[in-house]
Amino acid sequence: MKACVIQPAYSTDFSKSEAYFQKQLDLLNSCDESVDIIVLPESADCPCLAKDESERATAFKKFNEKILNTSKETAKRCNAIVFVNAKEKAGEKFRNTTFAINKNGEVVGKYYKQHLTPSEVAANDIDSDYTYKYSAPTVLEIDGLRFGFLTCYDFYFYEYFSTLAKLNLDFIIGCSHQRSDSHDATEIITRFLAYNTNTYVLRASVSMDESSDVGGGSVIVAPNGEILVNAESKIGAFSAVIEPEKKYYKPAGFGNDEAPHWQYIEQGRRPWLYRQAGGATIPYDKVKPFPRVCAHRGFNTVSPENTMPAYGAAVAMDADEIEFDLWPTKDGEIVSCHDPNLDRVSNGTGNVFDYTYEELLKYDFGVKFTERFEGLKIVKFEEILQKFGGRTILNIHIKPFFDRPYPRDIMEKIIGLIRQYDCEKYVYLMIEIDADIKQFKAYAPDIAVCIGHDFKRNWAIVDRAIELGVERLQFYKPYYNQEMLDKAHEHGIICNICWSNTREETEQFVKMGMDVILTDEFKRVQNWVKEFSQK
Repeated sequence: MKACVIQPAYSTDFSKSEAYFQKQLDLLNSCDESVDIIVLPESADCPCLAKDESERATAFKKFNEKILNTSKETAKRCNAIVFVNAKEKAGEKFRNTTFAINKNGEVVGKYYKQHLTPSEVAANDIDSDYTYKYSAPTVLEIDGLRFGFLTCYDFYFYEYFSTLAKLNLDFIIGCSHQRSDSHDATEIITRFLAYNTNTYVLRASVSMDESSDVGGGSVIVAPNGEILVNAESKIGAFSAVIEPEKKYYKPAGFGNDEAPHWQYIEQGRRPWLYRQAGGATIPYDKVKPFPRVCAHRGFNTVSPENTMPAYGAAVAMDADEIEFDLWPTKDGEIVSCHDPNLDRVSNGTGNVFDYTYEELLKYDFGVKFTERFEGLKIVKFEEILQKFGGRTILNIHIKPFFDRPYPRDIMEKIIGLIRQYDCEKYVYLMIEIDADIKQFKAYAPDIAVCIGHDFKRNWAIVDRAIELGVERLQFYKPYYNQEMLDKAHEHGIICNICWSNTREETEQFVKMGMDVILTDEFKRVQNWVKEFSQK
């Protein structure tokens, strides 16, 4: 069978849109009955750079219906499967959509781009909400062939390749709009994709200029990584004869039987070495919506505070955030405990930081809550990250040493663990002392800090937050009012409140516009916040 990728000319001058769109139609109309699969580039309904929402709306009105109708007509005329990427109305917004059109000219499936660029997310007319929710990979079976999809920016997320590999695909369709990578870089990415998935890759892009050494790069790549077509920056419709049933097999290690490359890799996969991913991973802190409920010291009314059962109960009930406290031990381990002293929460005595970690393991941190939790041990910070990293937002209270600066080696270990478990986007550090905040911010400016309450300056928290340039603050009752909350929001600062366990107070905080409510009564407050927010 014969596959074709179309690479039209592209301009940054929006006034040329009519002419460039017609050139694209001419390329599509040049396809004949010898072609079985046709792939057009991303944004085929916007042939020149649209710089704002108004120009995007103009392009949609002029070209969207026409490119879709022409693609359907081409599918029927050529007796071919056509893949065209264009906008699709989704409520009040649009989605970046690849339409699959069968030989009868019917749309038989759609793929929504999964990794939107930052500019797409920022655009008011583009729907990005669906990209923060779990969805299974899109696979379409047409005429006995299995198609998977990537759209432009999707190609850069290599961790997704191993998922596609397991889907037994014949083709990966890539409607792209690459305008900055070199031809060599584009070729490397697509060859790597084809080889790792044992799949033909059909990728169509746009030409910035036929003399340009960036952009373009429309390719057809075989499962063994062989380049069958590389258009570089040329303009045209480029074809290759392919054999979908012909896959690439190699010895699965020296002297072993032949297998696809991905199956060989699966034999040695160690998923705990990889970055956060998968259905249990939630939207990270900057994109997760407000208002939120934070389980204070975990779900501490059903399990002992600052323990794994308390954190697990909250996460299992879909807690937006969990809050916990950290102290260093005498030998430099980082453990979770609210009080510096052990007496209230365990059968031990004395201060946490006066014991080594091994010494702390002798004490029981569950039995004082109820005998049913007898035998619980103190929790290391690393254990929390291992179990719950990427599963909820972590409000980490760095407990202060009021008599001395925060130990630098402990600070570095805390930050190092956050980075080790890929949790930078899922944490913020609640710190009380201004000097400690400056120390953490200087060392790790990319990790969000929440300023905590200073009882010597009860009403100064907003001004302190602005001065120190932190991302959040945590009000402590009763030292807050609407004026303070509004001032913080005017400066882009997210506001927590510690705490609410009652319905009336929770409703008051939601009405005020508090972003995060800490609570001991996690499930009840979670229900109330949902109810009040819907109102």
